[in-house]
Amino acid sequence: QVQLVESGGGFVQAGGSLRLSCVASGGTFSNYHMAWFRQAPGKEREFVAAISWYGTTTNYVDSVKGRFTISRDNAKNTVYLQMNSLKPEDTAVYYCAAAPSWTSVRTQSDFWGQGTQVTVSS
Repeated sequence: QVQLVESGGGFVQAGGSLRLSCVASGGTFSNYHMAWFRQAPGKEREFVAAISWYGTTTNYVDSVKGRFTISRDNAKNTVYLQMNSLKPEDTAVYYCAAAPSWTSVRTQSDFWGQGTQVTVSS
């Protein structure tokens, strides 16, 4: 069983930056593809970004391409989401997710964190 704990959320003005972190425990981190999802109030959970086992492949939703960067440090069991040029529409709870399957991690991951709130003011 993999446990995921996110941190780094907060309040930021439009155009600002935040870096989210997610620390994993309870499993072999490099066996899992990792992803970030988000859920805004009144909306369904949305895939944001994913990164493969050793970071060689990444995938982003179109709305964050060029602004967000996903990365991982397998020595630290940590995945990151660097968010630049933030917009009010990026406001959401951001969740870290893990799955051994590349398809699953971008759709219905096996393991989830508790989420961290990101609020972007205009």
